[in-house]
Amino acid sequence: MEGELCDGWVHSLSGQTLCFTGRVLIDGEWTVRKDCREIAQQLGASWKPDFSRKVTVFVHGDLASQAVTDTHREYSQKLVSAADWRDRGYHVCVVDGDGFADLIGGHAARCRELLRAQGSDDHVLVLPQAGDGILGGPLQQHRVSLHEPGALTLDLADLDKGTKAHESTIVALNEHLSRQHIELRGHARNAPRFDAGWSRGDDVFVAEVKSLTGASEDQQIRLGIGQVLDYAHQLQLARTCGRIRPVLVLEKQPADPRWASLAEASGILLTWAPDFAGC
Repeated sequence: MEGELCDGWVHSLSGQTLCFTGRVLIDGEWTVRKDCREIAQQLGASWKPDFSRKVTVFVHGDLASQAVTDTHREYSQKLVSAADWRDRGYHVCVVDGDGFADLIGGHAARCRELLRAQGSDDHVLVLPQAGDGILGGPLQQHRVSLHEPGALTLDLADLDKGTKAHESTIVALNEHLSRQHIELRGHARNAPRFDAGWSRGDDVFVAEVKSLTGASEDQQIRLGIGQVLDYAHQLQLARTCGRIRPVLVLEKQPADPRWASLAEASGILLTWAPDFAGC
């Protein structure tokens, strides 16, 4: 990756050269390095036993666990090497165990920032970020699908996601946040399937987007309120990183002003296009 700029994400394992340390927790199971290598190779990646200039992605496993394959010092040396190469202008992406599991599942993984521990020459900290376990990779715009007119059963929660108004609202929200240098992201692999999310400081915003054109406003808003409260409750029970802020994003201002007071009383940020007040 010499001379290339990292956009903050590892989007795929294909074509990457990996270096591993320790074991990785994949879907609740500790996975030894040998198995991680085999999985990566099946997805188009190669690997090196030791850190070198050819490595493009460094995968660090669990350091505190007694069952880690590397000793503490060997692990530290590899991570320090990655930090040293970054200092020299050669960027190597660093992903944690969750990130590696995300890549296996076809999701983007956050490239982690590194920071040397104060007063130590050989201890490097991999920094956590607000939204870990909640926010996934950059949000991808979906193509609008057409529904068969004769469909007998409908999932109201999913039906709205395919409408042009729904996608237009997400595009407008993305543009609004981009002007603030905030990245709009999808849900993490094991998080509730909210429409969009972002972080600001320690606050993590999880949003449901509802179109109002050609639909019952009351029905859409009630559905959206229930969804974002459910998302927030699930994430709070999971004790994820960051303060959860549920958001209901509407295509336009609702006709009935009572929804604003109801949302406020429920701890929900209610906002709408084109200004997206509060976002």
